[in-house]
Amino acid sequence: MSAQQQILLIGFGNMGQALVRGWLAKGRTTATIRVVDPAASSRRAATGLGVSAHESVGETGAVRADVVVLAVKPNQLSGVLPTCAGLAASGAVMLSIAAGKTLATLTAGLGRAAVVRAMPNTPAAIGRGITVLVANSAVSAEQRALCSELLGAVGEVAWIDDEQQMDAVTAVSGSGPAYVFLLIECLEQAGRELGLGAALARQLALATVAGAGAYAAAADAEPAELRRRVTSPKGTTQAALDVLMAQPGMAELFSRALRAAADRSRELSRA
Repeated sequence: MSAQQQILLIGFGNMGQALVRGWLAKGRTTATIRVVDPAASSRRAATGLGVSAHESVGETGAVRADVVVLAVKPNQLSGVLPTCAGLAASGAVMLSIAAGKTLATLTAGLGRAAVVRAMPNTPAAIGRGITVLVANSAVSAEQRALCSELLGAVGEVAWIDDEQQMDAVTAVSGSGPAYVFLLIECLEQAGRELGLGAALARQLALATVAGAGAYAAAADAEPAELRRRVTSPKGTTQAALDVLMAQPGMAELFSRALRAAADRSRELSRA
């Protein structure tokens, strides 16, 4: 990442703060980052990290920015875009993480602009997220690389060419952490029902989910093969899987759940 590249980050909520911490950890200097947020508490959080913070884009006195990161809530985006049109016209790439807002919506509010739409997820807060990005035709290879680097500071990055896939991405990874949290809840509750103390049930559930995920990521085998490896015929794991994989089982429930999430994502993008 070039030391001269200038970032304007609009919105300093949880994701904005995670991004700045990631950038600083990767060696970017505070002098290259400016934050805009109308909330005084958010500006204090930014200055606490040594980053310049302003109430509005007009206050920044920005001559230029290489990238403008739009980290605002979706319902705030329409009010923010007009304030960024000048920066977009001057060549800044606009990187939006506003959920559900399409490239067409973004360009409608900015005019001719290089625009990237991104869908990160909540584990970005600890540097373990994954972000999927899609760009319009005005985005250069250098700007794609810059966006990859910025989001790569908080986890993995993947690009798609077809924006319509973003609804499926939202269903799988954007909403996905909630499904895993539910699994942890269910494991913990079931453990308590079997007589475990609350603290031990939670410890076992958390460690098992975290460990299994890390093991699957590091293994050289598909998840189905890993499942088979830990399932002895007629053993305890098999007894549990006979219940979980019965019809309708987890596979069908997840298919239905993710279709519902993707459908809702499409509805929201049209709102």
